[in-house]
Amino acid sequence: MSTSTAAALSTHHHGSHSPLLSPVKAADSVPADVDAIIVPTSRPIANLSKAIALAARLDCTLVALCSQSANADDAVAEAKTAGVKIIAVDTDPLPAGVIPEFQTGTRLRSTVFNRPTDLSAKRNLGLLLADVIGWKRVVFLDDDITIERLDDLRDAAGLLSNHHAVGLANDGYHDNSVVCHAYRDAGGKQESFIGGGALAVGEESYRSFFPNIYSEDWFFLIGDNNRLRPTAITGKASQSPYDPFLDIRRARAEEFGDCLAEGVYRLLDSGQPIQDATFKYWRGFLDHRKRFIEDVRDLVVRDDRLEIEVKSRRIAALTAARNRSSIITPKLCVAYLQWWQADRDRWTLHLEDIRQSHGFGLTPEKAIARLGLMHCARTAL
Repeated sequence: MSTSTAAALSTHHHGSHSPLLSPVKAADSVPADVDAIIVPTSRPIANLSKAIALAARLDCTLVALCSQSANADDAVAEAKTAGVKIIAVDTDPLPAGVIPEFQTGTRLRSTVFNRPTDLSAKRNLGLLLADVIGWKRVVFLDDDITIERLDDLRDAAGLLSNHHAVGLANDGYHDNSVVCHAYRDAGGKQESFIGGGALAVGEESYRSFFPNIYSEDWFFLIGDNNRLRPTAITGKASQSPYDPFLDIRRARAEEFGDCLAEGVYRLLDSGQPIQDATFKYWRGFLDHRKRFIEDVRDLVVRDDRLEIEVKSRRIAALTAARNRSSIITPKLCVAYLQWWQADRDRWTLHLEDIRQSHGFGLTPEKAIARLGLMHCARTAL
């Protein structure tokens, strides 16, 4: 028989963290200008077209942080054709010292939990440029996001007067981990949280950073008091669809970050600070996590709406996540949060050192020169 919604609810998972956010209607905000749209991109440059169009309409600078199939020369050529001001940087590799070595990355580098992606480094470079140039309001935008209503970005920027960050509500394909996608598709109550794919950020948040882990944007939103920064949600952004079950390596790679983030936000949901994420807490939470994945797998097995091939791929992905979950220990979770706390301090000191060494409120050209990016950056300003 088909899975019912009632049967699909797992008691081992929080399917929503939306009460942590301040929902704001457009009518309640005072629109403001966006200084820059920051896009980390690795796909062919045609995927930058939506961000270029938005930057043109907002009359703001576009920052394209390029690697793999994207490159700075092509990004600048596309932007110049549209009459858009652009800073484009080839980020593979960045000069040594521009972004500090974080313990949250180096400590995992020789383990199965290493995450060989450059998304976090790109977003941190975007924060660094925003800070040195003196931009007050920037928008992080992934190259697979569509914004239909331009004023949603202006409204989000205006809300930064009272919030450190403002996310646009996802109105497209759901932005969740593989495990949570499977849960929702099987009938579970699962929402999408805001994320770095469509996120307005004010200068108060530049002192935060994106660790190199899945759900890095959830950690970025946590403040120095170990609680969520004042964060709002407004407007709409549309995520392009993709198949989360295409490759089981995705589920395996996501599991550590998804587990950590869900564990931390479970505390925040109940009004507790991250300091309560003790060894004992993680021991209990990790048991909940394993049971949740098992619940989802059982739901998928019983769901007769799925074709055999589709069901097999989902079961394989969930098995991969469960196997990876089984080697995550309370000791590692406690240690990671300690590394993350130390990295936040290191990032703050790094920004202060950059300001003291190179100045503040620089022109984009001077910022690029003083950060040592001349060989890998291109501009049209």
